[in-house]
Amino acid sequence: MPSSSSEGGDRLESLPPPPPVVPANVVPIKVELPMAAEPFKETSFPKRVPMARRDFGTKGQKLSLLTNHFKVSMHKTDGYFYHYSVALSYEDGHPVDAKGIGRKVIEKAKEIYSNDFDNKKYAYDGEKSLFTYGPLRQNILELPVVLETPSSNRASGRGSPGGGEITNESERKRFRRPFQSKTYNVKISYAAKIPMQAIMDAIRGGQESERFQEGVRVLDIILRQNAATKGCLLVRQSFFHDDPHNFTDLGGGVLGCRGFHSSFRATQGGLSLNMDVSTTMIVQPGPVVEFLLMNQKVNDLHRIDWIKAKRTLKNLRIRVNNNEYKITGLSDEPCKRQKFSLKQRNGDGETNVVETTVYDYYANHKQIYLRNSADFPCINVGKPKHPTFFPLELCVLVSLQRYTKALSNLQRASLVEKSRQKPQERIKVLANAFKISEYDKDKMLCSSGISISSEFTQVEGRVLPAPRLRVGNGDNFFPRNGRWNFNNKKFVEPVTIENWAVVNFSARCDIRGLVNNLMKCGEMKGITVNPPEQAFEENPRLRHESPPVRVQEMFKIMMSGLTKRPLFILCILPERKNSEIYGPWKKKNLVDLGIVTQCIAPTRVNDQYITNVLLKINAKLGGINSKLAVEHLPSLPVVSEKPTLILGMDVSHGSPGRSDVPSVAAVVSSRGWPLISRYRASVRTQSPKVEMIASLFEPVSVTNDKGITKIVDNGIIRELLIEFYESSGRKPEQIIIFRDGVSESQFNQVLNIEFNQIIEACNFLDDKWSPKFTIIVGQKNHHTKFFQAGGAPENVPPGTVIDSKVCHPKNNDFYLCAQAGMIGTSRPTHYHVLHDELGFSANDMQELVHSLSYVYQRSTTAISVVAPICYAHLAAAQMAQFIKFEEILDKNPSDDITSAGAVPVQELPRLENRVKNSMFFC
Repeated sequence: MPSSSSEGGDRLESLPPPPPVVPANVVPIKVELPMAAEPFKETSFPKRVPMARRDFGTKGQKLSLLTNHFKVSMHKTDGYFYHYSVALSYEDGHPVDAKGIGRKVIEKAKEIYSNDFDNKKYAYDGEKSLFTYGPLRQNILELPVVLETPSSNRASGRGSPGGGEITNESERKRFRRPFQSKTYNVKISYAAKIPMQAIMDAIRGGQESERFQEGVRVLDIILRQNAATKGCLLVRQSFFHDDPHNFTDLGGGVLGCRGFHSSFRATQGGLSLNMDVSTTMIVQPGPVVEFLLMNQKVNDLHRIDWIKAKRTLKNLRIRVNNNEYKITGLSDEPCKRQKFSLKQRNGDGETNVVETTVYDYYANHKQIYLRNSADFPCINVGKPKHPTFFPLELCVLVSLQRYTKALSNLQRASLVEKSRQKPQERIKVLANAFKISEYDKDKMLCSSGISISSEFTQVEGRVLPAPRLRVGNGDNFFPRNGRWNFNNKKFVEPVTIENWAVVNFSARCDIRGLVNNLMKCGEMKGITVNPPEQAFEENPRLRHESPPVRVQEMFKIMMSGLTKRPLFILCILPERKNSEIYGPWKKKNLVDLGIVTQCIAPTRVNDQYITNVLLKINAKLGGINSKLAVEHLPSLPVVSEKPTLILGMDVSHGSPGRSDVPSVAAVVSSRGWPLISRYRASVRTQSPKVEMIASLFEPVSVTNDKGITKIVDNGIIRELLIEFYESSGRKPEQIIIFRDGVSESQFNQVLNIEFNQIIEACNFLDDKWSPKFTIIVGQKNHHTKFFQAGGAPENVPPGTVIDSKVCHPKNNDFYLCAQAGMIGTSRPTHYHVLHDELGFSANDMQELVHSLSYVYQRSTTAISVVAPICYAHLAAAQMAQFIKFEEILDKNPSDDITSAGAVPVQELPRLENRVKNSMFFC
């Protein structure tokens, strides 16, 4: 940390006061994002768009590569796509939800009214938009369509418990017909025309107009239409065939399903088709009973958690007697007690209403004697006021249904393991996928003059040299192949571990041997590890108690055996990654007591394992394991020239099936400029599924003891700015922001919502202070891969950077594969420089990003994305466990909460002062 005496008065600027303690009952003026965004109207700040590329990088050794982009040729640039709006309704005029049925209706309309379609091929998105190349004969088509479908008891209102009536024998036979007809009204109305020339203009370096975006969207919809006709499951632009060869068992009734992603991209080399292997999770098809037993890992239906089962089954599709239904819930009573009103007609045609149970109905009217359903809930496929029930054992889950719930750690590990493909294997799979897709035979593409090459695109990459690292004793070295170790090396800033304790929740652990290994290995790394004050074993009788109780009881034992509060606790957990003790333990230490803690679950203790544990402990206690040599000099371009704050921002969301779980926003900031290896974090909750961070600038109204009210900023940015000042002695003149987790469609929101909040926070702190900003988005969720040309089996070398050919034709972006890909195919990170007031050259920007992949204190490898983004992700994930979010839904078994705003956002507790500036997340 720099000394404050060398700069005189310049360094002794008045330190801004810390934000006042906000009373617990104070409600922020702006809590939800729409309210927080109110001051940031376009009149307040200029409208920003992603910046254009200034130059190209030149540093590094050139390398010939292949990429999974296929060149697209456009032969009819003077033509137009025509956009038509589609509205479907029933005979009575009520609108139809097109999802599921829309494609069948439109296909039938095309078959019946081919002349009205002028025999044109079309692309339909499955909902409200249809596209043709060239216009239809009429601007408005109104077409009645009769669709024959397998009879649906839900639709007919007959034949199922709660759904209708039983008639006489002749009517009973009539409703056994395998098909019934339904009439739909289809209205197709002209909406707009999209010039093909707009696509050409954009890929030649012009501004991406709205017409260009629409044109590429049409092309992507053509790909979806192509896959839909082949019976694929469509997940955005990824397509999955119903082929058991593509399935892999993940356990718990969940299958991994391999398919492929296919989308069009505008690149410097022109329009290209990006194809990649893609994997999704699907429910294992088959009897519902078998699925539930597998999913909950039990062998008896009596042990099923039916609240959990209800959440899992909701919205899945089942087949009963060749009819298909969507599950809406479960019955409140078991099958033998679940009653409904049954209408019966006697021989005179009179209708009688009788009460019967679902079980008796099937026994008396269907001659079906249920063996496994009597004591368990029924499947409900009806509506809240008109339920329709089926016994469990009659229901079969249909194939190709996405599983959207969170995977267990074992399932996730299995999915990753079984999805890995070596580079050359991936090339073969993609070449085969391209062949199977038959895009050269797609009539819509052919009619619009679009052809796609089957060859992988050749690109030129550059391999950046690894940055020189500094460790203890003034030693410098260069990592090899993106990796290094601490054999015969010491940490650059080791700490002393004193006044510490060991806590053991595990039944089997050699604590004495573990401590001795820590002390011995620590000495070799330069860390002084004093003997622990004491080691505490959990009472075996407590192992069946709830995790919070186990943690609380352990602290009672520990505090009674210690004379003073420990500075550090090593906690041994019974399970490696899914221990339920982890969240309550971390919360108790970091929030209530302000104690740094490291959790481990050792299975095989060796020098490498102990070194990895010490890496984390040293960083959490304020040490630095290794740093860039240019930090020490300091001589990092741009960053070392002026006080620079580096921020990493990420938002973590609940699993796709949980719309009640708040999102967790985390921002980490560098400390002690000119260092860029030490960080701290600020973490807040916000509304579920909201990606833009709402609490960067958060004015609140506070009234003091004298009744005077004033506005103060309780936001994240103020907190981090003040801490930077305290650790560096100066205000930052430059702020570099790394943002994770946003798509290209959200870039403008980052620039015009989040960036505006950050500027407001700076102005609120000091309206005469105007730091300069650079904003970079790092994307991992993309489908571009690179392979060494010439058939080399290895991944691209660490440090491979690409900023030409397959990059954006105008915007400032590049791909960087900083890590050494040891398993599978390396995924590069796609960096987008959205805004740059610092004036980085391409070489300097790529060097900074590459260097920040080597300052991750938890490991001795270059990582795939810059450390500030990784730290933000870790901080969000760890603090999310402080709140047991699952309890929200468990207390609401009615499942009537579905909208993102229906659940009040539960706030995260603030960290205790002694640990709030630590790298607790490391």
